[in-house]
Amino acid sequence: MFAFLWGAAGYCFLIYRYCFFKGWGDLWKWDQVTWAHLKPILLRWVLACIGMTIFLYFYDYDRMFYLAMKRPAFIPVLFVLYPLISALPQEFIFCSFFFNRYETFFKTGWPMIIASAITFAYVHMLYINPIAPILSFVGGIIFAQTYYKHRSLALVTIEHGLYGNFLFLLGLGWYFYSGSVLASG
Repeated sequence: MFAFLWGAAGYCFLIYRYCFFKGWGDLWKWDQVTWAHLKPILLRWVLACIGMTIFLYFYDYDRMFYLAMKRPAFIPVLFVLYPLISALPQEFIFCSFFFNRYETFFKTGWPMIIASAITFAYVHMLYINPIAPILSFVGGIIFAQTYYKHRSLALVTIEHGLYGNFLFLLGLGWYFYSGSVLASG
């Protein structure tokens, strides 16, 4: 999956670089990573973590903290690598590239946010379970809103990294990697 993800990100970056690139500062917008912008993101994240925990408790209790119990040494690796090798290319594709490329079709605001979220969820159908696309749609709305408001790849990647790391730590990550495809088929 990572080869496909990074291949898609590379292809999108070629188009982005040729058609939309205005400089690395304009792409990353690190100036948007401020405490004032992080506070509402962190509050929303905490509420979402509570919701994910309640959902998994009732939906698939046996997966609760599965990774932490079975492979605790992997958690620090996950917390560092997930934002870099998974969240970053996804946010480049579904926010930075998508918003620039398809703005003329969806204009701005909610149509753009919903289109990004639907596309994000659709790609997660590759995992052949209902949880991945449903949670990806909700996450896609959250991430697209953040990107729409700040236009910062840095900020939206940090946000996606927070959600993804908790999701995997909690046990919902099982639905987002190839193990779930093999086990459900």
